[in-house]
Amino acid sequence: MNNLLVRALRSAGVDVVDVAARLSVDPKTVQRWISGRMPYPRHRDALVGLTGWSAHELWPSLPHPVEPAAIADEVRIIYPHRSAAPSDSWVRLLGRAEHEIDILAYSALFLAEDFSAVELLRAKARGGVRVRIALGDPDGQHIASRGAEERIGAGMSARIRTALVSFQPLAEEPSIDIRLHDTVLYNSTYRADSEMLVNPHVYGRPAAHAPVIHLNGTGDDGIVSTHMESFQRLWAAAKPSKV
Repeated sequence: MNNLLVRALRSAGVDVVDVAARLSVDPKTVQRWISGRMPYPRHRDALVGLTGWSAHELWPSLPHPVEPAAIADEVRIIYPHRSAAPSDSWVRLLGRAEHEIDILAYSALFLAEDFSAVELLRAKARGGVRVRIALGDPDGQHIASRGAEERIGAGMSARIRTALVSFQPLAEEPSIDIRLHDTVLYNSTYRADSEMLVNPHVYGRPAAHAPVIHLNGTGDDGIVSTHMESFQRLWAAAKPSKV
């Protein structure tokens, strides 16, 4: 006898006939559930919605989902906004790269204006690290929309052009590729091998005012992997920069 289910149905003000009608099953089926038979998953979900009780409250024997270790271990620290992160966080992250560096942003101007970061990218490229930088197309439609959202208008395009000038010396390095994208960007990402700094975008606020999440990927199905797959799709559609 599933007394928990009985209590949940009673508190929801429904009886066997009501449940049968709402779930399109025979009343005898509902009676079997009350007697202890486990409903099919779709019926369990329906009963959860009908009673407001959770699945584990109705059927305590259900196995609890196991949180993947990769997800639990990936998040190293979360900063409430970009300026709360140590100023050298990006340089230290990029400095640990041994194989690949990927930068995805609208302008990444704060990084482009950091002379030590630019020189580090050059040194990493000369040491065999592949560097890919994807910035917004200053003439793009979505970049114009983002400028309007932040109430800076053409200022967004101007920031990108300024960043491109700062990154221009890197274009001469064979291992560095700079491309332009015109897409709705939900996050800026800065990756060094399995580590990543993710800067989510908040509507109407500049990226500097949004959180920064420091991740360290530990598997093929985690957060870093998801962002890497997204970067690959965007990179394939981006066009070469003319810097």
